[in-house]
Amino acid sequence: CGLSTELTPALQDHNCNRVQSMKAGKTQDDPEPPRQAGVEGYATAAMFQNMLGDAPISAMPSFDTCLGPLIRQQMAEFPVFSKARFFFRLQALVPDIQGAGFIEEGLIRGGWKSLNELFTSPPTSTKAIYQPEVYFNHTPLPVIQLPRKTPLDSVHGLKLLDEDLMGELGFNELLGQFISEDKATADCTNWMGDRYIVYEDPANESYALVVRTRWANVDAALAFFRDYHELLTRKYPELSPDASFTDDLFIARTASGEVVMLRDGDEVRWAEGVPASKVDAMQKWLGNLH
Repeated sequence: CGLSTELTPALQDHNCNRVQSMKAGKTQDDPEPPRQAGVEGYATAAMFQNMLGDAPISAMPSFDTCLGPLIRQQMAEFPVFSKARFFFRLQALVPDIQGAGFIEEGLIRGGWKSLNELFTSPPTSTKAIYQPEVYFNHTPLPVIQLPRKTPLDSVHGLKLLDEDLMGELGFNELLGQFISEDKATADCTNWMGDRYIVYEDPANESYALVVRTRWANVDAALAFFRDYHELLTRKYPELSPDASFTDDLFIARTASGEVVMLRDGDEVRWAEGVPASKVDAMQKWLGNLH
């Protein structure tokens, strides 16, 4: 079984250049993890198919039901892994667990031949790995934009460090690390898109962040708004909220700058590390995004 798991990637390389398919078109953070998960899940499914012989994998219980607990149990036997931050543990588990479930869905829909598409048109979002129907139904996801010039661009000492997206996996990691895995799962199922900009002040070794997220509906956005507020209280123990806190607006002071977070329909937008002099401008800028 282990041999089949190792031989499968070799055959993928021979027939369709697996490495190229994983890297092709990479312009942001989210595409590589789902491509890796597709490749790893394919190898895992091939191992189980080898065990089953001619019996279809669809006759098995779902991979998430039978494989997930087994992999987690095996990994828990390694003390270093067990003590690692949730972020790293999830990164290690997703390619095998969610990846296998993703491949299983493809096999149920059309068998092994239907999976050839994975290597010519691989998944481009981790949402497709958590929710395979997004990929197999060719469901388009919204492309979230952040205007390149924000109120933080004029802050002395701040320099652009990164601009990208986190994806459903990234928000699972974030909420799972600071709140709980259950809360992460409940919220992130409704993730639809995001974009972030990170600034750095090298002289003061500080950072500032601007994020725009979109959720499946207004209720999902409100749930995330409330959960991210809880996350902020854990991330910044010294958090001091402004009296204007509502279901749609949260402003607070921290030791590293102010936080401005607002909900607008199905979107939640926020900034962290904002100088006090830029709070009003940032609130207006976030509120005017369309």
